[in-house]
Formats: sequence, structure tokens, C-alpha cells
Amino acid sequence: MTLFVNACVRKESRTLRIAKQLLDTFDDEKQEVRLEDIDFPVVNEEFINRREMLKNAGDYNDSMFKLAKDFASADVIVIAAPYYDLSFPAMLKQYFEQINVLGLTFTYSETGTPEGLCKARKLYYVTTAGGFIISDDLGYGYVKALAETFYGIKEVHQIKAEGLDIIGADVEKILSNAIDI
Repeated sequence: MTLFVNACVRKESRTLRIAKQLLDTFDDEKQEVRLEDIDFPVVNEEFINRREMLKNAGDYNDSMFKLAKDFASADVIVIAAPYYDLSFPAMLKQYFEQINVLGLTFTYSETGTPEGLCKARKLYYVTTAGGFIISDDLGYGYVKALAETFYGIKEVHQIKAEGLDIIGADVEKILSNAIDI
């Protein structure tokens, strides 16, 4: 199963356009998580205490763990997130706060090193920018570090199209080059 984490909100999203073309290259079942449709809980002390209590009891059947379970069981993960404010939309960070669950998506070794528990071996991060992405370290780098270090996903790829809103840019050519996967 391919899990599609969709952080795009515009109906004519260029990021979504590229992601859909990538998704079409996979023959398996697809499951979409539209982040704009999720009413994320506030990660406050009450939330953390409740999650810890359930985790310590080994009770991962609570609905708060559904996103993490789906992420952990996916064969391939595609994240579509436009480049916002040197990174990605805040809802993607909220999503990561929900799926970072000790015992489901990662564990710690005896030496305290994170070890991934996710089934996926590939994650694709799709992004577009009106200008130029100043540093891949901030958005993509964050996702790559989580995937490799915490989730155990070793193949992490970025697909990006940038400079789309610059006067004179050949938007279709830029998108076509990014889509040429």
C-alpha cells in the first residue's frame, strides 16, 4: 500500500499535480491522508500524558494511533508539501507530532539510538516553490532526518519544482522536468 500524505490546500496545486503523477507510477493500493481535513489535537501535557498511559499499557487501539499505524504499515510513502516559509505547511509538522509514537513508528535501542519500525523502504517528498528553495535542509532535510533516523526508511527522495512564479518562467517546462521521474 502506498500512503499519500497530502499537505496541499489549493485545488490547482502544482505540488499536488506532481505528486499525482508520481502516484500513478505505483500499481498498488493507495491511501490518502488529506491533512487539511484533520482536526489535529493540541499536543499539550494532557495529550502527552494520555498517549503515554495508553502506550505504557500497550493499548494502541485508540483512534489517536491510527495515523501512526497507517504510516508504519505503508510500503511506500509520498508526501506532497508546498514550500512555505523556508519549510512546509504547519499541518505537516502536526502530522509528524501525531505519528511519532514510540512502539509504533520507532523504538530506542539499549544505547538510546532511535530504531525505525516502519515497513516502508522508500519515501518521496514532493514540493514546489514560487521562488527558489533557499536550503533543502529546512523542509526536505527535516523529513529526511525523521525518515532515516526515526522511521528506518533508508531511501528518501526529493522531487521539486522551483522558480515557478518568477517573471518569464516556463512553468510547464519546470513542472514537466520535475515530473519526469
